[in-house]
Amino acid sequence: MTVLVARRAPSRLRVVAWRFFQSTQGRIGFAVLVLLFLLAFAGPGLSPWSYTDKDFTAFLSPPSAEHWFGTLQTGADVYAVTLRGMRKSLIVGLLAALVSTALAAVVGAFAGYFPGWTDRTLTWGADLLLVLPAFLILAVMSPLFGAGQWVLFVIMLALFLWMVTSKIVRGMTISLKQREFIQAARFMGVSPVRIIFRHIIPNLSSLLIVDATLNVSAAILTETSLSYFGFGIQPPDVSFGTLIADGSRTALYAPWTFWFVAGLLVITVLAVNLIGDALRDAFDPASRRPR
Repeated sequence: MTVLVARRAPSRLRVVAWRFFQSTQGRIGFAVLVLLFLLAFAGPGLSPWSYTDKDFTAFLSPPSAEHWFGTLQTGADVYAVTLRGMRKSLIVGLLAALVSTALAAVVGAFAGYFPGWTDRTLTWGADLLLVLPAFLILAVMSPLFGAGQWVLFVIMLALFLWMVTSKIVRGMTISLKQREFIQAARFMGVSPVRIIFRHIIPNLSSLLIVDATLNVSAAILTETSLSYFGFGIQPPDVSFGTLIADGSRTALYAPWTFWFVAGLLVITVLAVNLIGDALRDAFDPASRRPR
């Protein structure tokens, strides 16, 4: 007698996770990013120096047993300030990416689902932000990003990262409106807002997850550029941009003040981009290149 055992099909999340970790670049990017987070959040506890400490007996001293990455011209420990800057840049990049992707999903879905004045108004707002000089606006508002106000900087940064994605979401929402399951929900009396948040946005999760991942590196690079020119994270706090700006002045005769933070920036952006490419291939197996 043959006994048939019913097996549940693996969820889409498990399938995507399996495809992601089958990818070499996905495994490398994920492992490197985890190590960077551990270094940024747990690494400072390994050193006796904090990012605010100054060693007035060691100015621009090279790496040693006491100062692993050397010191700055102010006597600050390069290891401590570099990890503090990496932590701040990672937090800013992650939050800005999440806020911008969420904003793109909501605006694009509402614009695509509600034709007429709602679509025109939201599309006009996205087009307006696309033509505004983001760097100039953030530079003008930089005095507001003082100590403790970095959350405002994250919000302003996110406001200039969502427009292109929202246009893609709008076009896909217009197509999804004609699908049978959306029509069935409408005939059953489900409210439009509930349809958007329970059916349309979840069906765009692959696009939104990949977009959020790639926006992390874009936000980190934008924050670094703004902070380099003094328009981003403000002293006494530090980030990749402020450290690179300070280290570039002494990079020729004290390279440890510049190259440690520059190397970590490159590794961080590279790891995030590897994860983004691997996620794109995991969600869309047809896009994978032949081995």
